[in-house]
Amino acid sequence: MPRFSPAPFVPGSGFTPWLIVLLGLVTAIGPVATDMYLPAFPEVEHDLGGGKGSAQFTLAAWFLGLALGQFSQGPLSDRFGRRVPLMLGLLIFAIASAGCAIVQDYHLFCVCRFVAAVGGSASAVIPRAIVRDVATGKKGAKLMSQLTLVFGVMPVLAPSFGSLVLQFGNWRWIFWIGTLYALAAIVGLFCCLPDTLRPERRVALSPVKILTRYITISQEPLFLSNALIATFSTFVMFAYLGSAPVLFEQVLHFTPGQFGAFFGVNAAAFILGTQINGRLVHRVAMPVLLETGLFWALGAGALFTVLALTGIAGEHHAILTCALIASITGALGFIGPNATVMSFYHHGQHAGSASALLGTMQFGIGSLSSVLVGLLPGGSAIPTAIGMMVGILGMAGADLMRRHAPEIGADED
Repeated sequence: MPRFSPAPFVPGSGFTPWLIVLLGLVTAIGPVATDMYLPAFPEVEHDLGGGKGSAQFTLAAWFLGLALGQFSQGPLSDRFGRRVPLMLGLLIFAIASAGCAIVQDYHLFCVCRFVAAVGGSASAVIPRAIVRDVATGKKGAKLMSQLTLVFGVMPVLAPSFGSLVLQFGNWRWIFWIGTLYALAAIVGLFCCLPDTLRPERRVALSPVKILTRYITISQEPLFLSNALIATFSTFVMFAYLGSAPVLFEQVLHFTPGQFGAFFGVNAAAFILGTQINGRLVHRVAMPVLLETGLFWALGAGALFTVLALTGIAGEHHAILTCALIASITGALGFIGPNATVMSFYHHGQHAGSASALLGTMQFGIGSLSSVLVGLLPGGSAIPTAIGMMVGILGMAGADLMRRHAPEIGADED
C-alpha cells in the first residue's frame, strides 16, 4: 500500500489514486450514517420504545449535530491542520456509533446520534478543504468529481445496504458497521494522509474571528452563488431519497430486489455524470459544464413534473418514471463538483471554514426537501417530481446570481 508521511504536504507532489479513494470513502461516512438505518426505523421504534414516528426525531438529532459540528470543524481544521481534526472527529463518531449500538434508552440513543454527527461532520468538511489546499480550478474540479462520486453514490445505495444487513441481523448491526468503518478510516488516514495545510497558513481560533470569517465568506458573491447551487443539488437528491420508499414500494409496486436494482442504476447514472465531468473539465470551462448539467436537469425535471401531474409518469409507466429520475441524477454529476470548487476560489486561506459553511447549508436546506415531499399528497409520482423540481429551480436561481459574480481568473485553467 502506498504511504504518505504525516509531514505537511508538499505542493506539486500530487495525490495517489489510493489517497483519493480513501478521502472519498471518508467523505461517504456521513451519507452512510444518515441513510443506512432508514429501513430499520420500525425496529428502532419498537426496541427503544420511543413510539410511532420517534425514529424521525433520531434523524433530526443527527442533522442538528451535523449542522453544529460543521460550523466547529471548519475553523478547527483551519487552526490545527487537516489531519488531526479529521481523525479525532472520526474517533468521536466511532465511539458514539458504538453507543448507538449498545444503548437501550430512546433518549440516550438520540444523544449518541447527536454526538456521532458532531464528530462525523469532520468527514464532510475536511476532505473538501484538503482538495482546496492541493488544487484549484480544473485540477480541483477533477479531484472534487472523484470525491463527489463516492459522496453522491452512497446516499443512493446506503438504504439498500441497510436492508441487506437487516436480512442477516438486527438494526444494531448497522451501527457496529459504522463504528468499524470509521476505525478503518482512521487507520488509513494515519498511514497515508499528509497534512495539506502548512503551519504558516493556519489561522487563529477565536469566537469573534470565527463569526467574522463566516460572515465574510457568506457575503462573497462567488461563494454564495456557487454554494447555493451545490446546496440545491443536494436538495434534489434528498427529495428523491425522501420519497423513494413510497414511490417505488407503494406506487410502482417494486419488489425489494427491483427497488435495490434501480438504486444501483441511479447510482450508475450519477457515477457516469461525475466521471464525464472529470474528463471534460480540462477541455471545457467549469461554468459551461455546470450550466450544461443545469439545463439538462431543468429539461428532465420539467418533463417529469408535467408527466407526473398528468398521470403519465407513475404507476402505469414505471420504466419512464425511473428513466426520468436517473436522467436528473446524472445531470447532478456535472453540477455539484464544479459548483463546490468555484465556491472555494477566493477562500484558500480558510478553506475549512468555507467548506463548513457549505456543508451546513447543504444539510440545513437539503433536509427541508423531506418536509416538502411529506406535505404533498402521496399515492403518485407527484411528490418526487415536485420535490426534485423545486431543487432544480433553486439551482437555476442561484446560477443567475453566479452570472453576476466576479469572473474566475485565468489561473483556473
